[in-house]
Amino acid sequence: MEINPDKNERRIIEAFKQKDNFEIKTTNSWQIFKIMAEFVEGFEKLGKIGPCVSIFGSARSKPDDPYYKMAEEIAYLLTIEGYGIITGGGPGIMEAGNKGAKRGGGKSVGLNIVLPHEQEGNKYIDQDKIINFDYFFVRKVMFMKYAQGFVIMPGGFGTLDEFFEALTLIQTNKIARFPLVLVGKSFWGGLIEWVKEQQLRENPFIHSDDLNLFNLVDTAEEAVKVINDFYSRYMFQPNF
Repeated sequence: MEINPDKNERRIIEAFKQKDNFEIKTTNSWQIFKIMAEFVEGFEKLGKIGPCVSIFGSARSKPDDPYYKMAEEIAYLLTIEGYGIITGGGPGIMEAGNKGAKRGGGKSVGLNIVLPHEQEGNKYIDQDKIINFDYFFVRKVMFMKYAQGFVIMPGGFGTLDEFFEALTLIQTNKIARFPLVLVGKSFWGGLIEWVKEQQLRENPFIHSDDLNLFNLVDTAEEAVKVINDFYSRYMFQPNF
C-alpha cells in the first residue's frame, strides 16, 4: 500500500503540535465515544455467534492462488463440522474464508477495516454479520474474543501481527490454549526456524514449551484435523 507523502507529513507535524486543554478534551472525548460504539456493536453482533474459527491471511491473494483455494476448503470443512468462520471481511484469503463458509452453509462473519484499498466487505459475508471498524485494536479484540481457534494462512505484516497477537495471548494465559494453526510449511518454515534459533537457542526469550502452542501443516485436511482433535477432548466454551 502506497503512503501519501502529504498526509504522512501532516500527521507528523500534528503529533508535535501544541494543543490547549479544550482541544485535547474535545478531541479525546469524541474519540472515546467512537471507540465505545465500535466495541458495543461488536459485542452485540458477535455475543451469540457460537463456536467460530478466525481465518487470517493476505488480502492480495487471487482466486487462482493455491492458498486462496486452500483457505476456502478449510472454511468449508470447518463449517461442515459446525464452526462459523470469522475473517477480516475483505478480499483475498478473507474472501476465500467467507466463500467456504457460505458454501458449507455455516455462519460467515466479516470484520472489515476501513482502509483506502479495502473498504467494502466481500459478497460472501452474511449481511447481519458484517461489521466495519475504524480502529485496528477494536477489530483485533473481536477476532480473539469470539474465536475458538485460529487458522493463519500466508500473508503480509497484518497477518504476522494477527498470528503473534493470538500466540502472545495464549502464551500469557489471557485466552485459553485454543488451537493455532499455521498453514504452509514452505512459507512459515523460515520464520519458525528463526524463532527457534534467535528466540530460543541464542537468546532465552521464550521457553521450549512455547513452540507447542501452534501447529504447522500443509493441507486443508490437516488444519481441520488439528482443530477437531483438540475439541474431541472438550466442550465448546467462550473465550473469556
